[in-house]
Amino acid sequence: MHKEKKRKRKLSKKAKIIIVVFLLIVIGVLSCVLLMQDKEKKEAPQKKKEITKEEKKIQIVDLSSNSRPYAVMINNNKAVWGYQAGLQDAYITYEMIVEGGITRMMALFRDKDTARIASVRSSRHYYLDYVLENDAIYAHIGWSPQAQSDIKSLGINNISADNSSAFTWDKSLRNIATEHRAYTTMEKLKQAAEKKGYRTTSDKDLLLTYQAEPLDLVSYEGAIPANTVRIPYSSGHLTSYGYDAENKVYKRYQNNTEHKDYVTGQQYTAKNIITYKVHNYTLNDGYAGGRQGLNNIGSGEGYYISEGYAIPITWKKTSRSSQTEYRVKATGEELVVNDGNTFIQIQPDSQSLTIE
Repeated sequence: MHKEKKRKRKLSKKAKIIIVVFLLIVIGVLSCVLLMQDKEKKEAPQKKKEITKEEKKIQIVDLSSNSRPYAVMINNNKAVWGYQAGLQDAYITYEMIVEGGITRMMALFRDKDTARIASVRSSRHYYLDYVLENDAIYAHIGWSPQAQSDIKSLGINNISADNSSAFTWDKSLRNIATEHRAYTTMEKLKQAAEKKGYRTTSDKDLLLTYQAEPLDLVSYEGAIPANTVRIPYSSGHLTSYGYDAENKVYKRYQNNTEHKDYVTGQQYTAKNIITYKVHNYTLNDGYAGGRQGLNNIGSGEGYYISEGYAIPITWKKTSRSSQTEYRVKATGEELVVNDGNTFIQIQPDSQSLTIE
């Protein structure tokens, strides 16, 4: 009995020793693991805290929208200067020569509710090339024979006084001829497009690529100061711009007169100006007024102007429906423009261009 008790005491003491040894081993292993983790943490490169900055969004157009634009033919006869309206809402406005040495404009609107767009006039066939390159629904009143034929053959979705009630003739404008008084609204254009069953969405890329942050044009090769821009179209029509450094836009003039909106009374401004020359000629169509043709399918050079500077660019349009490609001349890279509205001035090659 005594021997048995003694044996049990020895076993108990041995068990205690085993447990202590086991615990020491466990503690040792854990210590090694913790030391290794601490070493790895110290040796690992310290990552800087990532500063999340909300991406600045483009304001001139909604990039998440797939709305189809509307292209409206704008009368630019001197008789309507002071009565034009809505152009500031357009994200792109084209200006080209027509008969008689005057110009017409075509303004593109997208996701706008402009309440008065004026004055609306007739189509010319080469404007259709820019309707097509923007996949736009085309609004006009009347047409030249060439435009009438092309609208049909090219399948242009058009809204005109002949096929809709989208236009109003302002009877209060008694001091100008009736043909100059017509205006429309975006609401009426949208209603007309819906009634005619036109497609109102588009999967075509925007013509221009916009950048939300201001471009540093002065760093581009060939950049020149552009505080004043003069773009004559004929001996009787001059489009010009003066740079407003405070607001970083160009104020628009016609024959050295401020180009103002009839509704707001504000002078029109441009964030971006793209200007280049093409050859124009008089059509032999029997019309005494001298309708024009333009060699606008091809390529050439011009200028992109924004925020006080101009840089040389190239342009290329391979077909009537293809989008015009604008590239930086020095690098051949795609032209990126500042966030804002753009006037595209397609000037006769017989005229001079002044950038100072």
